[in-house]
Amino acid sequence: MQGTSEAAIIDPSVTVVARGAPSPVDIVINSHGHEDHMAGNGAFPDARVHIHHEDLLAAHSLDGLLELYGLDDRTGAVFGAQILEEFHYTARPDAQGFSDGHVFDLGGTRVEAVHLPGHTRGHSGFRIGANDGRSDVFFLSDIDLTGFGPYYGDAWSDLDQFEASLIKVRDEEAEWYVTFHHKGVIQGRSAFLEMLDAFHAVIDRRHQAMLGFLNEPRTIADMVKHRFIYRPHVEHVFADSVETRSASLHLARMASRGEAAEVEPGVWRTA
Repeated sequence: MQGTSEAAIIDPSVTVVARGAPSPVDIVINSHGHEDHMAGNGAFPDARVHIHHEDLLAAHSLDGLLELYGLDDRTGAVFGAQILEEFHYTARPDAQGFSDGHVFDLGGTRVEAVHLPGHTRGHSGFRIGANDGRSDVFFLSDIDLTGFGPYYGDAWSDLDQFEASLIKVRDEEAEWYVTFHHKGVIQGRSAFLEMLDAFHAVIDRRHQAMLGFLNEPRTIADMVKHRFIYRPHVEHVFADSVETRSASLHLARMASRGEAAEVEPGVWRTA
């Protein structure tokens, strides 16, 4: 994004690194603290780096980034090496935090942060448009509207916050909606809302599948083995961690609703 006074880039990806960093860039904005959204932070050593203050430690150091995931030591070591090699992670201890509603004024063009937590604590979208306040583009980041559905499998993820963010983002009016992954550019509010509804519906579909599985007494380990987030054939260094965290969040929701209960330590069944 080029204004009359400064230029900014949001979420410089591995593709940006591969193609070579465009210049000049004065401001790098990260939507949240995941490695794929910060891959190009090191490609702009002279630019100011900004990320929501809740995810700031992920930009500051690799250890901080891994804290978001909450992985065990072995998995964290493997994934940390992958982050460095495949995602070109560069620590930016100079990164600065922003809050909901912060405006980056590029001169004639503004980028306004909208805090949309749940995926991570600091996950944010951005209204992008002219300084008249009208939003031509809304960047959704990892509210990515895919058939996979919402990802809330990290230690710093929150299911209730994610759903609240999905409700909040419905009010955003723009000509274009842009996701970081897969869907890319979506034209028009009606198409956006249709995709958003389908994306949101995945949460309840997972929830109902888990409830059905708990018709018999099961442990979280049973749920992890069954796979409710990833397909059984998917191999990923932290797939089991994601399944564990996601199942734990849904079990907490079931307990709060009286849908399931712990019938003995570590064993759950539908009520």
